[in-house]
Amino acid sequence: MSLSDRPDGPCLVVGLGNPGPRYAATRHNVGQMVLDHIAEAAGGRFAAARRAPAVVLEGRLGIPGSDQRVILAKSTGFMNTSGGPVKALADYYAIPAERVIVVHDEVDIPFDTLRLKRGGGEGGHNGLRDITKALGTKDYLRVRVGVGRPPGRADTADFVLSPFSSTERKDLPLLLSDAADAVEALVLEGLAAAQQRFHSREAR
Repeated sequence: MSLSDRPDGPCLVVGLGNPGPRYAATRHNVGQMVLDHIAEAAGGRFAAARRAPAVVLEGRLGIPGSDQRVILAKSTGFMNTSGGPVKALADYYAIPAERVIVVHDEVDIPFDTLRLKRGGGEGGHNGLRDITKALGTKDYLRVRVGVGRPPGRADTADFVLSPFSSTERKDLPLLLSDAADAVEALVLEGLAAAQQRFHSREAR
């Protein structure tokens, strides 16, 4: 395992989404669903953050002795204003942008597919755009969780703000588990190793 690009220090892992039950099961909230999966597996609970409109869960990933400290975070505001809470948390925990991991929905890759990267464009994703503006850089890590493109001429905004289909919901638990594993791989192994593992998988 190459540790050349493994984060050196604690990581801030942010799951994007919108607040409230109206949006909880929508495609746009898949980033927060991934963090809920991680928290549930760890037996932890989110609590109100200090200095930011967000909820956080502090913990560690990996085997004791080689584990890494992480702060899981979900904004309590809307997707388009994600930047302020992310910046406030990064400042509070003294975490630079290169150790910020953002988990988000991605319409440009098929459902049930993951892609990992550092930097790059936002692809019309307003949550990412606001984070880039607030951090002053695009060079943070992203776990892109594929939700696919809307069928036919359906509006993209309406599509991502709608629930997963009944067929997709059958595969959603495994997708959330894979995305949670991808977060852990980024934290413990670094980007290159995580990409090699998850990009080599064929979409199910």
